[in-house]
Amino acid sequence: MTTATVTDNAMTCPPAACPPAACPPAAAQPAQVKVPFVDLKAQFRTLENEVLTAIADVCREARFCLGPAVEAFEARFAEYCGAAHCVAVNSGTSALHLAMRCLDIGPGDEVITVPATFVATAWAISYVGARPVFVDIDPASRTMDPQRLAAAVTPRTRAIVPVHLYGQPADMRAILRFAESRGLPVIEDAAQAHGASCDGRRVGGLGRIGCFSFYPGKNLGAFGEGGALVTNDPDIAARARALRDHGQRRRYVHEEIGYNYRMEGIQAAVLGIKLARLDAWTAARRAHAAEYTRRLAGVPGLTLPREFPDRPGVYHLFVVELDDRDAVAARLQQAGIQTGLHYPVPVHLQPAYRHLGHAAGDFPRAERLSARCLSLPMFPELTADQIDGVCRTLTDILAKRGRADRPPQPSGAD
Repeated sequence: MTTATVTDNAMTCPPAACPPAACPPAAAQPAQVKVPFVDLKAQFRTLENEVLTAIADVCREARFCLGPAVEAFEARFAEYCGAAHCVAVNSGTSALHLAMRCLDIGPGDEVITVPATFVATAWAISYVGARPVFVDIDPASRTMDPQRLAAAVTPRTRAIVPVHLYGQPADMRAILRFAESRGLPVIEDAAQAHGASCDGRRVGGLGRIGCFSFYPGKNLGAFGEGGALVTNDPDIAARARALRDHGQRRRYVHEEIGYNYRMEGIQAAVLGIKLARLDAWTAARRAHAAEYTRRLAGVPGLTLPREFPDRPGVYHLFVVELDDRDAVAARLQQAGIQTGLHYPVPVHLQPAYRHLGHAAGDFPRAERLSARCLSLPMFPELTADQIDGVCRTLTDILAKRGRADRPPQPSGAD
């Protein structure tokens, strides 16, 4: 993957992120416009005073692990997701692990998910001794294909884990309908989909449990690691709170084997500041995605993300698909445009899961996505100049490639 470092001199909008049409007129540009994959420094500049004040408050109170800042964020994030409870933890991976524990999934059990995801989705299943069972994706949404669930269910199936990949919600209406018909709980992997919705309801609160990551580059990112699970089940919430704190509901009385998965107060303070801006940042991401789509539609050999009106995405990533992806990414890097690969090896072909016995060709749609995916720069503070630079450079690269691929034409006879 191309390293997504951050440049200090990247042009940014004024403090409030704005869509390209609202950005200031472009100044005369040099031959190359440097575009980082993500620019967390630009975001920090819009929040610096407020965030540093909130961090100082935590330091003055000396409530660094859990505490009032975490409790306040949990209440606000639960309300934001339309869920009754939020349990804040130290990573999205931990949230997924606790979800498995809270549903008593263990050795000999199976959990259905997709191979087109970050490997942590499968890690959580493996952590409890269960077996990940994969189903292929719908190529249009790049998320779980509900039509393939029935063939994957066995007497050992204990849960279904759809992944809202790149910020695009899975077809939760169909997935929930199927799960209900089989009596199976649904755990949403919403690590990349903060604020996304299905049929007007935000993801995370649709299944039995929803799991989020607050890794710094996420749409809602901490200043370090962080995660949360949300649920409408008070028993699940109570058990998750105990498990994240060494299995104790009363101090030094450990009812079951637990973990040190507590969220830090400083991370909760940062997340509370950012949550108030999340909807505006989402609007900016969607505006940038619309501009990318307008500029890149019809470019030969390029597949763009698809919009679904009943489940609009929040564009954690703007992922295009194309052949000869690595060569194109290298050309973009040479031009000063950083990109990412999410993800170049599907989970079923990862060396760590060799024991499952899968081979290339088992899940062709996920494999095709892994071979062709290329993530373009996407963050709320992208400017019109930066988007223009990405689109012009990518279009030029693909046009030159197309001309090089055409066989020479015979000259006319004199």
